[in-house]
Amino acid sequence: MPRDDFIIRIGGDTAVGGVISTGENFTQAAAHIGFHTFTFRTYPAEIKGGHAWFQVRISHRPVISIGDGCDVLVAFDQEAYELHREDLNPGGVLIYDSELVHPREEGDGIVLYGIPFQKIARQELEFVRGTNTLIQGVLAGLFGLPLSALEEMVVSRYQRRKELLDKNLEALRYGYEYVNSLTKRDGFWLGSADNVSRLVVSGNQAIVAGALHAGCRYFAGYPITPASDILEAMAAELPRLGGVCLQAEDEMAALASVIGASYAGVKAMTATSGPGLSLMVELLGLASMAEIPVVIVDAQRSGPSTGMPTKLEQGDLFHALYAGHGDFPRIVVAPGSVADCLRMIVNAFNLAEKYQCPVILLSDQSLSHRTETMELPDVSTLQVAQRLRPDGVEPGQYRRYRITDTGVSPMAVPGLDRHTYVAPGLEHDELGHPVLTPQVHEAMTAKRFRKLETCRQEIDTSEYATRYGEAKAELGVISWGATEGSVREAIDRALAKGYKVAGLHLRALNPLPKERLQEFLGSVQKVMVPEVNYQGQLAHHLAAHMGVRAIRVNKIGGLPFTPGEILAKIEEVMRDA
Repeated sequence: MPRDDFIIRIGGDTAVGGVISTGENFTQAAAHIGFHTFTFRTYPAEIKGGHAWFQVRISHRPVISIGDGCDVLVAFDQEAYELHREDLNPGGVLIYDSELVHPREEGDGIVLYGIPFQKIARQELEFVRGTNTLIQGVLAGLFGLPLSALEEMVVSRYQRRKELLDKNLEALRYGYEYVNSLTKRDGFWLGSADNVSRLVVSGNQAIVAGALHAGCRYFAGYPITPASDILEAMAAELPRLGGVCLQAEDEMAALASVIGASYAGVKAMTATSGPGLSLMVELLGLASMAEIPVVIVDAQRSGPSTGMPTKLEQGDLFHALYAGHGDFPRIVVAPGSVADCLRMIVNAFNLAEKYQCPVILLSDQSLSHRTETMELPDVSTLQVAQRLRPDGVEPGQYRRYRITDTGVSPMAVPGLDRHTYVAPGLEHDELGHPVLTPQVHEAMTAKRFRKLETCRQEIDTSEYATRYGEAKAELGVISWGATEGSVREAIDRALAKGYKVAGLHLRALNPLPKERLQEFLGSVQKVMVPEVNYQGQLAHHLAAHMGVRAIRVNKIGGLPFTPGEILAKIEEVMRDA
């Protein structure tokens, strides 16, 4: 029976070009006619040159993870073959440029299609730049993607450049028809889709859409991989909505201006990565001390220092939770999927506005740039909160930092409300006047931290801590961030094998949803925490706050967990039980 759920990986040198665009166009075309897709990409840090690869999983059914290995490997060059051959699953397909790649004798039922792509582009098409479009045509012909779906993608991209449009359409059709000269020997075939056009959205795109829905009208940032897409999109979208986007001179200036905009009554955010968040730390303390709502997106990448700027890592959790001098509260949340990015950025703004403090949303390189298919979301279901204002308070009676049971006090907007106040970085009394006595410092610190306890009551729900699997389990797996899909798929496979396993995915990391956690911990015998960092940062956090002694499964190197890796660890733990 033909396989209609499979993984295509495309690899090659970025100096030649076309690796990422080949995958993107094929993905868009498949989603446009109704297939579900899930992508991953990784590329070098150099401006030009170096190996890049793109992977797409295509299915008739919703997919939630990158999958295991690849079923189809498209090797633009010998390096791609050498780097990825070990990941090609038994019974898979190797498509390669027969003039540039020299595969070894293949076993495991691997099917080889050697095609002289660059020679065809150079001699037959006289259009070397069309090599990637030629490959798209071959993929469509081999695996049953309608040519018309890819033609639409080409027309959409080149419709204003007729000469390029004609040349690319010619290359696409040539590749599609070239397949007729091949004998199909593999078992992969997409077949017909449901003709429901689906959106292909990246995590960064979802964050922008959600932020705009939440009412963000000011953004300031400084370009940094992998968060730059957010700055670029905000620069395009905010002016259309009457908002402002500022490319600041550095990350410190970006957050400083965001704090100023929020003080003036505008919902505001910035986006950065680990090195930029390091520069923002002093201003994090200012936002918390002055009780000003700000949202900070940290698209994590591999560190420390410059690290591996284009690679994945979940290494900033400690930084988000604890960075800064003195004691001050901040809220930390983390989406687990592209759809989550849309919801959680709205929630991040709501939490910032309600609790008047910094909210850090932890994304990562994988989630920022990967795409998933989504139905058009009903954003009317995403409620938007506003900050508490001093309505009904008479002039002269307003105390900006009034001590309350919840820790939250009304926040006036200068020029709109009838009240003015100073928002100091110095310790202060209820009026905002600097007061440096022990009694005031103790009272105000307690006030600020009460907001976290109030917030905990709101986030102790299934939205922020989602459970699945067995009600009573021998092993519980706690995950966070972009590992969610691979962990969930691994647990589904483990359940199918008869293992008693459960999962809990955390979207709130500070404050922790303690009641949901305690309920989960009470229903499992052992706990495992997989993370893409070296130290096991969530496991440390859970040990400190919940007394959890977890089995730590840590991975670094710039690549995400696969479901098979998680499943193998689950089986190892269950065998040793």
